[in-house]
Amino acid sequence: MNTVNRQIVLGIALSITVFISMLSLFLLAYPLDSWSLLWKRKILDLPFILFAPAVSILIGVAFGFISGLFWRKQLEGVMDALSQMGQGRPFEEQQAATTQEIQTIWTHLEKAQQHLTEQTKLSQKLANERAEDQEKRIQKVVSEERNRLARELHDSVSQQLFAASMLMSAVNESETEKSEGERRQLQLVEEMIHQSQLEMRALLLHLRPVALKGKTLEEGIQELLGELVQKVPLEIKWKVESIPLQKGVEDHLFRILQESVSNTLRHAKATSLEVLCLEREGTVLLRVVDDGVGFDVEKSKTGSYGLQNMHERALELGGTLKIVSVPGKGTRLEVRIPVIREEENDD
Repeated sequence: MNTVNRQIVLGIALSITVFISMLSLFLLAYPLDSWSLLWKRKILDLPFILFAPAVSILIGVAFGFISGLFWRKQLEGVMDALSQMGQGRPFEEQQAATTQEIQTIWTHLEKAQQHLTEQTKLSQKLANERAEDQEKRIQKVVSEERNRLARELHDSVSQQLFAASMLMSAVNESETEKSEGERRQLQLVEEMIHQSQLEMRALLLHLRPVALKGKTLEEGIQELLGELVQKVPLEIKWKVESIPLQKGVEDHLFRILQESVSNTLRHAKATSLEVLCLEREGTVLLRVVDDGVGFDVEKSKTGSYGLQNMHERALELGGTLKIVSVPGKGTRLEVRIPVIREEENDD
């Protein structure tokens, strides 16, 4: 039974009470010699026996309906506040409650929201400290390892590819008689070696650490997607706003984006990719949409380390991550993180 119906039932009970009261007052004012007087006494041209029940029912129904609407409005406000808290957003300030019970509920909700805000600030602070500490510790190791790999690739594979390219050029330019099929095969081999050289040069040029390394989130996303446009046959569109965030929050969001884009390139077989990163109503929104083959989200949650890692990163920042994927129609990933400014921390 919903609130309005319950209040109407209470109103009916009130109607019965009002009718009994009116009947008692009538009998006290006009003692009856005969019950027929209930039909003879008229109010507004209606016999009292009809007027009293009609007025009682109208009063009860009106009371039940109005009070039901009142309580439903109060409870809807509480439900909206709980829904906003569940999404990690602060609920809007409500008007002063008209009853002590509702006021008590709002007081508890405000305390719960304050507690969640403190937990979110603490989680983001810890994430920021861990990110800064981790970046300091691994930056040197990653840089040295990157340089070592670049040197080894240049000194071994790159040199061997160059030598093979020179040999194939010499073979193709020699005056030795060859059939058309042999000549075509040798040209294909030379082209493959040349393409491998280009890819090796690109790999050597783009060897770099995964983290932002001193860049803002906006700069990191634009650089990452700008390089992808040049390297992969994929239509990529993006809209990225400049959002002042703590280092730990930026690092987590950037790694979530990298993991999502990596999954798209490896598994989605997509032809287009859209990335959106902006701030609205105190919340950072990161959205990645592709038109690939899609997948079953429920089956992949338990077996995918990448998806689990993205969920954990979003939760660590006090936010939410939602993935919607339809087989054959693409995938949509959406991350929402509450923004905690330095001024709010001071307050």
